[in-house]
Amino acid sequence: MAVVQFMVSLDLSVVNVGLPQIATGLGFSAVGLTWVIHAYALTFGGLLLLGGKAADRYGRKRVLLLGLGLFGLASLLGGLAQEPGHLVAARAAQGVGAAALAPAALALLTAAFPAGKARIRAFGVWSATNAAGGALGVLIGGLLTEYAGWRWVMFVSVPMAACALALAWRGITAGPPAARGGRPDVLGAVLATAGMTLLVFGVVRTDRYAWASPVTLTTLAVAAALLAAFVHVERTTAREPLIRLGLLANRSVAGANAFNLLAGAAMAAAFYFLSLYLQQVLGTGPALTGIMFVPLALAVIAGSVLAVRLGYRLAPRTLLVIGGLLTATGFAWFGLISPDGAFTTDVLGPSIVAGVGFGLCLGPVVSTATTGVAPHETGIASGLLNSSRQIGASLGLAALGTAAHHRTGQTVTPETLNEGYALGLTLGAALLAAAALIALTVPRRTGPPARAEQAGGRDLLPARD
Repeated sequence: MAVVQFMVSLDLSVVNVGLPQIATGLGFSAVGLTWVIHAYALTFGGLLLLGGKAADRYGRKRVLLLGLGLFGLASLLGGLAQEPGHLVAARAAQGVGAAALAPAALALLTAAFPAGKARIRAFGVWSATNAAGGALGVLIGGLLTEYAGWRWVMFVSVPMAACALALAWRGITAGPPAARGGRPDVLGAVLATAGMTLLVFGVVRTDRYAWASPVTLTTLAVAAALLAAFVHVERTTAREPLIRLGLLANRSVAGANAFNLLAGAAMAAAFYFLSLYLQQVLGTGPALTGIMFVPLALAVIAGSVLAVRLGYRLAPRTLLVIGGLLTATGFAWFGLISPDGAFTTDVLGPSIVAGVGFGLCLGPVVSTATTGVAPHETGIASGLLNSSRQIGASLGLAALGTAAHHRTGQTVTPETLNEGYALGLTLGAALLAAAALIALTVPRRTGPPARAEQAGGRDLLPARD
């Protein structure tokens, strides 16, 4: 499961350093280039609920193996892309594969370590590899882009997927499905993905159409209608709903997912802005840019290890608040970047502060989001948590990227680019401060998983205060 999570996290960030070379190689526009990230994050986030439901319904090992196979094939096709549409389609297919394998992997981990010190250690290992994949992805992407070509940021996932597939095939015992019921709600998955995609599309296009323009307002209105239809379908469908809306009445589940949404928005935008700041403002090459992300990677891993030690003494809510505020402090420091700055003065210090803070959050937010959840719903709870992160990442990059683009203006110089990136990072600090406040709504202590009245029961007791 650690190898699987490392691969999924790495794929979110490995393309960041290679974006300028991808744009040159395939002819992407400045705004269109963000869809290399959006295509993955949106299909990943939009279909995670369906993936979690499928894992519970059809067997977690089976869905995990299917997702790994699709992910590896899509990575291979992305590396062979000849035009922008090919790469965006391959990234979307990667997201579909990740949406199947990620919730299945997390549900298997949750079932294997239901409580106690073993659970804390297991989620510590999981969160450390999760952090390492996201942060080291930038290093790996930089080295591959400079010395092997940008196509290898896609090819690198092929051997990892094959390795994870072999490990999962041999190392995981196939058990019976955790839930029995009707067919999953595919219509709900389509509505959720279409609504989120249109929402991000509307936000991204505000560089061409003002927020108050008929085009933007119409796009956002249709997106809102699709998302409202998704909620209606989930409440009334005769099929097995993607998510039982009563699950969100659990304060731990709701609080952890809201925290994850905002943190995902801030972190995805930060990797994007910092990669471009180092290359386009400071003039750093791709390989050296990747190396400059190593302190952030190590700090996140250190924070994850520290969270395991503190997890025996402090409630997960406390760690979320401390980690959120520490990460917000690092981002506010990032917001002070300057066009004549340097790595040691503008990047190194805030990388360590933000990295340790983010590492403190990773294990507790996963543990909180799956505590108090009935065994037959751990797959969907895992999918919901991953979905909130990916949707947050896409929305955050769209909103903060648009704000940065507007601040940069029509005249593109290192000075104007710096102003845009600094604004985006400062707004990320505000999102993380809001996430820390939301963490205060999470119960201080949570009870054991609630027992549903029936295997497919509609009611679930919330975690105890």
